[in-house]
Amino acid sequence: MNTPIPKQFMLLDGKPVLMHTIGKFIEADPSIDIIVVLRADQYDFWKELCVKNDFILPHQLAESGETRFHSVKNGLQLINEPGLVSIHDAARPLVSIKTIQTAYKAAEMYGNAVPAIPMQDSIRQIDSGLSIAVDRTKYCSIQTPQCFQTEILLKAYEHDYKYTFTDDASVVEAIGVKIHLIDGNPDNIKITTPKDLLIAEALINNKKAISSSNKSNHTDELGLLS
Repeated sequence: MNTPIPKQFMLLDGKPVLMHTIGKFIEADPSIDIIVVLRADQYDFWKELCVKNDFILPHQLAESGETRFHSVKNGLQLINEPGLVSIHDAARPLVSIKTIQTAYKAAEMYGNAVPAIPMQDSIRQIDSGLSIAVDRTKYCSIQTPQCFQTEILLKAYEHDYKYTFTDDASVVEAIGVKIHLIDGNPDNIKITTPKDLLIAEALINNKKAISSSNKSNHTDELGLLS
């Protein structure tokens, strides 16, 4: 983002990105226990943001590690009972309630659930200096939350880190578990650049406009019926 403020703390529609993200999970299921993994030197700043924004949704803090793998592993240490665990990028605040709920339901049935969306662009494979056209229908883009039964996930994270572990699905797949894909949602973008933040803001405003329009139409219908 090229800013002094980490992207998860940047304002989106008037409040920090991370608060949007946490709120989506609580909205999907109020009984969910939230664990936020942050650098230790960000704890105080985050707590100040919570006070400033009257953010009172309950959550625990865990210290991040050298890589995503180590950060997730640290967060998992706070889990002490069997169940379902989903790992989600803090910078994906527009995840849909449906995607979250579907991930949990599918993981309960199949052991894991990973949201994916079809590739829209043509893609090419770079191999030994050559670019080769490949069939995009055989590929998909992976999102979060990635949800797993605790027994499977904890076993996977007992292994040592490998550079090929780019997400939790790759860690679980390394112990021989088949990954079950579910439908992701296109708006579930990961905020990585300033442009992404603008896109996220536009998507939120668009949803507000649609919601406002639906309410207005409903009011008109009631008026006609009366």
